[in-house]
Amino acid sequence: MKKTIAILLMLNTLVAACNLSPGATPTHPAPGFGLPELVASTTQEPGFSTALPPVDLVPADSENTFWVTNPTSGARLHTRTFYPADWNGTDLLPALVLMPGGIASSDPQKAARLSGEGFIVIIFDADGRGLSEGTEDYNGFITQDGLAAVIIAVAQLPGLDTNSYGLVSYSYGVTAATGALSRHPDLPIDFYIDWEGPVDRFYTTTGCNDDDYSNIPWQPCTDNAWWSEREAVSFIGAVDVPYQRIQSEEDHVQPNNNHAIDIVNAAVAGGVPWVRLNEYPADQTYDRNNPPAMIPEVQDKQLEQMVARYAEEIINNILPTLP
Repeated sequence: MKKTIAILLMLNTLVAACNLSPGATPTHPAPGFGLPELVASTTQEPGFSTALPPVDLVPADSENTFWVTNPTSGARLHTRTFYPADWNGTDLLPALVLMPGGIASSDPQKAARLSGEGFIVIIFDADGRGLSEGTEDYNGFITQDGLAAVIIAVAQLPGLDTNSYGLVSYSYGVTAATGALSRHPDLPIDFYIDWEGPVDRFYTTTGCNDDDYSNIPWQPCTDNAWWSEREAVSFIGAVDVPYQRIQSEEDHVQPNNNHAIDIVNAAVAGGVPWVRLNEYPADQTYDRNNPPAMIPEVQDKQLEQMVARYAEEIINNILPTLP
């Protein structure tokens, strides 16, 4: 399917010149987007769609900035791309789309550092954030559909190698990333890297209490309908690309690392084609009562280099071995 999407992208370019327990059993969402077309978009209802509305990449106000319309909300999403400084303008390069943590806007400094590792890096502001239009959706279906639209639209960028195309999420970005990948399995993404994402409502709210440090207006944990759109552990088993979890000794929010074990175990149980926690052997599960050692904090402070290294390893050593 990814090869078919890549062919269509090239043709287009030529023609155009709740469970409160963190151990909840995951459910697998129904498949989503079908084969994309890169033409003007229309608004659709959110949910488990069966076809992807058309997507356009529209130049914005400065070089390497674009507008991508979220097909669900109709909001224009501000999107930026970063190329390595030494790119010759013709070679194909691996690419990474970044999904930020919390409900933050995109991070140009992080993108610039990663592009310095040899990647085309794409960042965007989700609905209601930064320079984008729309209303904040807290990484529910609307945010997920906007991310999916960006992934498809930027795949036509010059130099972007659609056979080495990854998605990276930070913290709560795991919710939008896993939701987009599982609900829209035809996305041209080849691998996924997740840094310390909270995997369900219990972790996202740091305990389902009113003392959440983030000041984000989460809905009550008893609101199953709202949380059904926003729990990564229920999405991950339906992701069909290699998955790398990065987890440090001291999580940036949580008091323990159990959420890393929860989502890795759910990914393996769901049949994700390759699953790895840090640098442990792939496709193994873990016991909360006997958790493995996690990455030392000194290494976690070199996160961009770690993401780049894992991405290169997956591209060079894992993707060639998969069907």
